[in-house]
Amino acid sequence: MLLPILALIGGLALLIWSADRFVEGASTTAGHFGMPPLLVGMVIVGFGTSAPEMVVSTIAASQGSPALALGNAWGSNIVNIALILGVTALVAPILVRSAILRKELPVLTAVTLLAGYLVWDGSLSRNDAWILLGVFAVLVGWSIVEGLRGGDDALATETAAELQAHAMPLKRSLTWVVVGLLVLVGSSQLLVWGAVQIAQALGVSDLVIGLTVVAIGTSLPELASCVAAARKGEHDIALGNVLGSNLFNSLAVVGIAGAIAPMQLDPAVLTRDWPVMLGLTAVLFAMGWGFRGRKGRINRLEALALLAVYLGYTAWLFMSGMSQG
Repeated sequence: MLLPILALIGGLALLIWSADRFVEGASTTAGHFGMPPLLVGMVIVGFGTSAPEMVVSTIAASQGSPALALGNAWGSNIVNIALILGVTALVAPILVRSAILRKELPVLTAVTLLAGYLVWDGSLSRNDAWILLGVFAVLVGWSIVEGLRGGDDALATETAAELQAHAMPLKRSLTWVVVGLLVLVGSSQLLVWGAVQIAQALGVSDLVIGLTVVAIGTSLPELASCVAAARKGEHDIALGNVLGSNLFNSLAVVGIAGAIAPMQLDPAVLTRDWPVMLGLTAVLFAMGWGFRGRKGRINRLEALALLAVYLGYTAWLFMSGMSQG
């Protein structure tokens, strides 16, 4: 049991380091090639922060653990909203100024509903996976169009400031992209092996391990970047990281995993995990959009409520997981 634990811890540590290097290298490389800051923020940073989930889920599905892949993707979505935005807004309340992000909030809600509809029959087929990947392709196209024409958006201003603060030569940027990606793949292999071994030793399902330990681990890069952004007053970067990551997880990560290994779902996914993910997404939509003259924001009281939901959900997970084991 010691070796799998060490593999899990080592894999997580390397995963966090490599994901940060990969996103930073990719962002600055895009800047060198003239990509507008808003497009960098929406596509490179927003989707790039989900690189750990994509690699881990792809490896898990290819090695015969599709439940771990799905648990990682949907668990990361729950972690992003309840834990990461909860902690971030507790450090510094989040104000939503970006018009682009306000457009992404209903899109994420619709994507979450689509994901539930596709798996409502208890399975994720290859056809379902290709539908998710098709929607993702459309979303990337929309992001590119919005990124090219929305240059004065608040997210663009904040991203431009970050790119300037982390400027580096093109050669170093490309080096970090390559090194970050290689270490990301290797650390993900280590993480998946350790997680599966621990799950088997404890008698807990791959799904529960994916929803908890692996989901938290692959979401730690978002936590670090969101807290740092919020402390500097870059509220839209903090929220943009979560929205981009959740869209990528729901469409690309689950789509790729399902295309590799179609899966039968644990019934608990439809009665416990998807409803929690949908409920949190709807709450985020309500808080971030703002209604009746209220500007979109997440204050400290709402942050505490999000954290309480996450603690309750995690306790529910382990109680149900251990009883099944």
